[in-house]
Amino acid sequence: MTAARAPAAVPPAAPHKAQPAGILLEVHGLAKAFGPTRALRSCTFELRAGEVHAIVGENGSGKSTLVKILAGVHRPDAGEVAIGGRRVRGRPSPRAAQESGVVTVFQEVLVVGPQPVLENVWLGTDGVFARRVPVAEKRRRAEEALGELLVTPPPLDVPAEALSLSDRQACCIARALVRDPRVLILDESTSALDVATRDRLFATIQRLCAQGVGVIFISHRMDEIQELADRVTVLRSGQSVATLGRGDADTGVIVRHMTGEDHLTAGVETVPSRARVRGEALLSTEGLRLHPAAEPIDVEIHGGELVGLAGLEGHGQDAFLQALRGAGANAGRVMAGEEARTEIGSPLEAFRAGVVYVPRDRRAESVFPTLSVLENFSVPTLGSDRRAALVRWRATRRRLGEYVQRLGIRLAHPNQPIVALSGGNQQKVILARWLAARPRVLLLNDPTRGVDLGAKRDLYRVLEQLAGQGVAVVMVSTEVDEHVELMDRVLVFREGSLSRTLSREQLSRTALISAFFGESA
Repeated sequence: MTAARAPAAVPPAAPHKAQPAGILLEVHGLAKAFGPTRALRSCTFELRAGEVHAIVGENGSGKSTLVKILAGVHRPDAGEVAIGGRRVRGRPSPRAAQESGVVTVFQEVLVVGPQPVLENVWLGTDGVFARRVPVAEKRRRAEEALGELLVTPPPLDVPAEALSLSDRQACCIARALVRDPRVLILDESTSALDVATRDRLFATIQRLCAQGVGVIFISHRMDEIQELADRVTVLRSGQSVATLGRGDADTGVIVRHMTGEDHLTAGVETVPSRARVRGEALLSTEGLRLHPAAEPIDVEIHGGELVGLAGLEGHGQDAFLQALRGAGANAGRVMAGEEARTEIGSPLEAFRAGVVYVPRDRRAESVFPTLSVLENFSVPTLGSDRRAALVRWRATRRRLGEYVQRLGIRLAHPNQPIVALSGGNQQKVILARWLAARPRVLLLNDPTRGVDLGAKRDLYRVLEQLAGQGVAVVMVSTEVDEHVELMDRVLVFREGSLSRTLSREQLSRTALISAFFGESA
């Protein structure tokens, strides 16, 4: 799992600096429609030299369309973009945007898996017939960029697919850094990073800003916005509705501009654990060790519980979640089923015992990108819709319709490609896939990574409903507020062992973050 964002591990934010007068980029009245859908209606803001300017808004607010216009992927229907005082004219292209100094790191981790790290860092820079940068220079600059971002940079000759998700994203960021950007756009680029890499990226951003680079920063994490942004522009329904200075942009104000509410779980009827009926044990561990030197873990997970798994990156919470699905434990037993009496030793055995798992890396581990929404949804339940050799798609479509309503999935048609949906709606389809299997235990690996507040609240409502129906929910999360506002108890991992269990009554941001570092609140 990825760690929660721990202020004590983050370098102190730079004091608000007097901005240079130079305007690097101006956006005025941008509008863009795709058929009847008006993705952007009127977006206006400016980026100053040496500034971190955050763009925030829920999914569907126009952020992705704005980024693609600035990156040269889309042409706006109306409005203007000026870079360095010069209006952008002509047909857009990513190469033209980069040649004007605008470099983008997208939310999706865009690497060519079989290619080595070096080629991924320099992807797209060479011409058809000739190299533009000598190989020795490529190696030097790639090592420099990765060394700035990673505590232990990978060898440049290893394939990118051998790296962790965080290190693959670091390759994408290094790809932007070697292009010496004047304007750096980070579109949810921190959502795949571990804590250490994120903190090193923040230090890199401050170095770039000191050199006069402007950074457009897009994130759904309010703590990152608070720490990093000099100004914040809020988009709602395709329009820029407010631009706030550092002193005015507290979380409550930002969220109210985005949604009309001022906290993470607003509108979700959370039920205190003492008021919810706690069922029988559905999952338990006996002497479970995540590595040979770790302390054994003995826990029970009961029906009707929301249990959070937290800790600093790499301290065992992800490994523990994997062990609960029958994968990767070093020693000990995991028991599931009626009164947690059936030992499970593989993901298939876990599934048969009613334990389902939703992975963290949606793109690599969950989504079949060439298939439709309906086909992606149907994977675990297709057998129940077969008659002889034929699939009764009408039954599958009807079941999908139930979850479209229940989860608030926005889609044009069940047969549209799943990759045409927003990230939040793709995540809801994957969740619906496993809910349709009617699990007794739901294991979630950072399910709200990179999705907006609206999608998060839809998920929180469903989790509360499931717990109320007696399902046990175990969830790794990188969001401290998710643990504090939603969970009945949180298991905190440190150095591969379960170091502390915090009950609902004990949970607070201070208590949780202190536990990450082995300290009392």
